[in-house]
Parts: sequence; structure tokens; C-alpha cells
Amino acid sequence: MRNKISVGIIDYLNVKPFLYGIKHSSVINDIKLVETFPSKLAQMLLTGEVDLGIVPVAIIPEMKEYYMVSDYCIGCNGPVATVCLFSEVPINRVETVLLDYQSKTSVALAKILLEKYWKISPVFEDVKEEEFRHRITSTTAGVVIGDRAFEQRKKSTYIYDLGEAWKDFTGLPFVFAAWISNKPLPDGFIHAFNEANAFGLMHIDEVVQENPYKLFDLKQYYKYNVSYVFDDNKKAGLDAFLLLLKKAKPQVI
Repeated sequence: MRNKISVGIIDYLNVKPFLYGIKHSSVINDIKLVETFPSKLAQMLLTGEVDLGIVPVAIIPEMKEYYMVSDYCIGCNGPVATVCLFSEVPINRVETVLLDYQSKTSVALAKILLEKYWKISPVFEDVKEEEFRHRITSTTAGVVIGDRAFEQRKKSTYIYDLGEAWKDFTGLPFVFAAWISNKPLPDGFIHAFNEANAFGLMHIDEVVQENPYKLFDLKQYYKYNVSYVFDDNKKAGLDAFLLLLKKAKPQVI
């Protein structure tokens, strides 16, 4: 019996189309699925605990060896809805920013945009606790990602969408996470995995039916907010982000 490929996935709504495709494809027989949150998954890929994962792209500079496996990613070409800076005051009055521990890419993007796009220099605070959002008050803002951002949209007075800000800043789409492996994988597996991703994206209606959600229109989210195809424009956006990330170190990470 051949060894299964360990595939890390995040338990966010934006990944559900991929998960649907994988679970409805024969490729599921060749893999072992591992579910966690983005920054933890990134660490697992770096240490070799998983072979392949839909990981925050900010880890790319830390990898000694990496391979972009799929034609699909978690990206956007404008407002993404689930990666936002939330506050109770306008951005120019923000003094402290709480940084969501769950994603390195979103945190790095927020820092770059705050410096270069909004041109402010708040105090940054890394938060490790799950429930930090109650601290978003007065002049303290917070970067919130994933499904929790849907909840926060109902609470905060000001919502600054990082995907929209990046598009306005650079004119390019943004890639938050991509399918990256830490070793070469068989061509046959890559082809089947890619087809599984595509299958999931062709069945958005079924994905929405399987994941009833009251806080946001998931059909709109999947079709208009998240942009899944890892095309040349996305690659240009990713290159621009990695260049800014390199220039910003060590302040950003």
C-alpha cells in the first residue's frame, strides 16, 4: 500500500469549494486530510508535518524548497469581505492595531497597507487568544480574517477591506493562500488534484446548500468576492506582494 500524501486544509468557508471537490473525487483515496487554521498550517508545511497545503503565501520566503501545485488559489480582485481592518474610528485616528494570529499573509498585508497606502504608523499588537474582537473599541482597531470577519462586519462602525485597499494601491489582484508543497509530487496526483479543485468550483450551488449561512450571501461571496483562478494577473499580484514583503523586513514579520 503506497503512502498517502498529507494535505493540509483550513476550515474556512472560502475553502469549502476545494474541500467539496476533493471529497467528491477519487483523489481523496490518495491523501490524508489535515484541518487547522492558516498560520498553524503554514508552520506544519515548513516543518514537514504535511506535504501540501492551502497556505498563506507570506511563508514562501521562509521555504527552502516549494512548489506551486494547483491552478487555483484563495485570492481576490477587489473587496474580499473576509480579510478586513475593523475599527470604531476613521483609519487616520487609529492608534493601535490588533493582529489576528490566524494568518501571516493578512497581517503582513495589513502592515504594508497601513504604512504605504493609509500612511499611518499605529502600534501593532500580536494577539494569541481566540476571542480578541471585544477589544476593537475606541482608537484600537483589529485585523480579523475568515468566518469571524463575517460576524465582525455586523458589529464594527468602520470596515476597511484589505483586498479592496490592495487593488486600489497596486491595481493588481491579491493572493492570500495557494496550494504549495514542500517537495515534488507525482504528475498524476497534481493533475487529479487540480481537477478536483475545478470540480468543486463548478458546483458552487451544492457547496452553498451544504453550508447554510445567515450572515452573508455565500453565493455572492464565492462568485464575486473570492477569486479562485491562479492566473497571470494573480501571479503578478503575488510577485508585487512578495517584493514589498522583502523590502519591509524585519518590520513586517
